[in-house]
Amino acid sequence: MSDNQRLRSQIEEKRAKLADLRQRRLDKQKETAQRKVSESSPAAKASKIEDVNEIVDRVLGDNSPYRSHTPSVPSTPVNRGKTLPVQHGLSSGRESRQSDFTSDRGVLFTKSTDSGTDDAMEKTLVPRHIPDLVDVEQELFELPQRERVIYNKEVQTMSFEDDLDTFAAESAPHRRSHEHETDQEAVDKELLAESVQLDTEIEEEIRDLSEEERAGILTAPEFLEFIEQSSKIVQRALNDNYDYLSDYTRGLEAGADESEGRKVKRVCAFSDERYTKNRSITDVDWSPKYPELSVASYNKNPAALNEPDGIVAVWNLHMVERPEFVFHSQSDVLSVTFSPFHSNLIFGGTYSGQILLWDTRSKHLPVLKTPLSAAGHTHPVYAIQMVGTQNAHNLITSSTDGTVCSWLVDMLAQPQETLELIHAGHNKTGEVAITALDFPANETTTFWTGTEEGNLYQANRYDRAGAKAGLNQYDIYRGHAGPVMGLNFHPLVGPVDFSDLFLSCSADWTIKLWRAKSLQKPSSTPHNIPPIYSFDEANDYVYDVKWHPNHPALFGSVDGSGRFDLWNLNTDTEVPTVTTNVGSGRAINKLAWDKKDGRRVVLGGSDGQLRVYDIGDLSIPRESEWVDMQKSLASMTSAQASVSVEESSKSTPGR
Repeated sequence: MSDNQRLRSQIEEKRAKLADLRQRRLDKQKETAQRKVSESSPAAKASKIEDVNEIVDRVLGDNSPYRSHTPSVPSTPVNRGKTLPVQHGLSSGRESRQSDFTSDRGVLFTKSTDSGTDDAMEKTLVPRHIPDLVDVEQELFELPQRERVIYNKEVQTMSFEDDLDTFAAESAPHRRSHEHETDQEAVDKELLAESVQLDTEIEEEIRDLSEEERAGILTAPEFLEFIEQSSKIVQRALNDNYDYLSDYTRGLEAGADESEGRKVKRVCAFSDERYTKNRSITDVDWSPKYPELSVASYNKNPAALNEPDGIVAVWNLHMVERPEFVFHSQSDVLSVTFSPFHSNLIFGGTYSGQILLWDTRSKHLPVLKTPLSAAGHTHPVYAIQMVGTQNAHNLITSSTDGTVCSWLVDMLAQPQETLELIHAGHNKTGEVAITALDFPANETTTFWTGTEEGNLYQANRYDRAGAKAGLNQYDIYRGHAGPVMGLNFHPLVGPVDFSDLFLSCSADWTIKLWRAKSLQKPSSTPHNIPPIYSFDEANDYVYDVKWHPNHPALFGSVDGSGRFDLWNLNTDTEVPTVTTNVGSGRAINKLAWDKKDGRRVVLGGSDGQLRVYDIGDLSIPRESEWVDMQKSLASMTSAQASVSVEESSKSTPGR
């Protein structure tokens, strides 16, 4: 392809681009105009039309000498303002020519029949159909005129004339070639000029946006929503370097860090400068449907008075830099849980006593919340749990004033049930300050609570055989010397049922293993129930403890020194199997196991970081683990019995 053809091809492309830009601009203007018209009310439109008609009638008037009284031709609009008076006496030829001339331009002549204007004829201008104009572009080239060479025979001699003729004949091909080159250069200059002109026009069409236009685009809800969703997709893909669309539930391969503990590997740590700075994590949970999602609740940021007091952040293992969702609360959020029956719903309990419901399909604010009234909670809610089945389930919440409420998910205006836990044997007050609560597996009526005084109690939501609704104040699980921070029942998993076992942890630096007393034999007099075993290896307050969801002898605990301990009762009951120092040594407040296979654990710290660890093969139980667990329990029970005998003998007088 020659340079000339290439230049013409570029010019054609620029013309097409310029036409497309202009067409887009016109379409945008039409769209804006249509939007403005649609936004205007019909009443305003009718008012404007009436005002225009009134002005026209007032200007023209009924006695206007130029107003035609002849009815207009059907289906032909008449221009009421454009009339031309023409005097009689014009020749017929002139009239016909003038008639042809004006009729070609859309002028319709009518003759007035008014008596006052017999000597005059009025012509009313009527716009005829005007065909659509079409822009036609043509290339016009002004070629330079060919220079004519004239020889004057009067000056030159005959011999010279012959020589000149010979020279002219010989140089004619060269002259024609030079003239052709000159013409080509002119054409090239014209093409270059046109190309430059097209570039200028394209630059004018693609102009910089003004500050107002730029601000309008950046603040548009559609633009913000697009950026929010698309940036999440990009960040997930960049973090994992795989096509998450084809395998969204793919797990992460944890990177080994031997310095943090044997066989325990850190996967990632979630934090965000904007949302979690200067906040502490108060509770954590895993999504029951999406194994890559975990949720954490946070208290207030004392350095940011304009931010919400409490937030809830949903984190994605495939997007570490920022949370997948962020929800707001007017009070510190102390407890949080995913709904096991609705994957989009998240419940939270607050310091003010409100129960909040957020939906991942909605914005930051809760979609439902309980009122701040005596009908619900008015004290901090530290425990929240969903019980029941897919077709019949309730949200159970408890506060530090001893109130336990049962809620329907779709109706938080008032609790379905309210239960006041009162202990008549308390000296100063009958209220039981509940700090922890849990239901045994497959149980929806009877539950156990941990209190600020350190004791644990069993309670019933309803009256049942041999027991009334409320607190069982006679069976007292006594063993802790400080407030109970965590309470967790053994999951119903495997061939042997250990669901009557539960763990508790306390600010007294200990973890206790208990066996729940049979509900068929309630006590009628005060009776202290001792723990089966006590684990005393912590270096600080033990803030949380949880059984592993699949392994019968495995549980994890976290304390105020930043330690994560992994205990295997079939291996050793004196020291943890694995001890991991997490983060900077600040307190770890909560832990939660992955509900899919229990391979990962999420830890919430007082520094606002949410850390995920992988315990590897420790999460896979052997077939003999359940039998070994029975043997371990028997050994711990006998050891605890001998210790109790020794303590009682020391306290007996005379020994």
